[in-house]
Parts: sequence; C-alpha cells; structure tokens
Amino acid sequence: MSHLYSLLTEAAPAQLVMPNWAFPAIAGAFFLVTALVTWSYRDVANRHSDKTGGASGHSDAGHGHH
Repeated sequence: MSHLYSLLTEAAPAQLVMPNWAFPAIAGAFFLVTALVTWSYRDVANRHSDKTGGASGHSDAGHGHH
C-alpha cells in the first residue's frame, strides 16, 4: 500500500506558485531596495553636525554641577 502511494505521489510533480526565475529575482529586488535605503543614510552625521557639536558650545548652567 505504501509503495503504491509513493508511486502515485511521484507521478504528479508539485507546482510552484511562481516560475523558478522569480525566486532569485525577488531576492535580488529586496537586496537592491535595502541597499538603496542604506545608501540614502550616508553622511547623515555630517549633515547634522551643527546639532551634535559636543559639549563645547553648552554652558554648565542647569546641569547639576555645583
């Protein structure tokens, strides 16, 4: 009985939801999108350097120093 079942299941190959080439195409598209998002954040620290100038421009008033 199990031999007959295995022969019947081998006769009908499983159908994929997409063609074989679509799987690596989706993975490549995902990689490109994430690479573009990462690339868009380049040099963010230098664009906002006026906001992160360090403690040199700050006064010590109100920081709890006695």
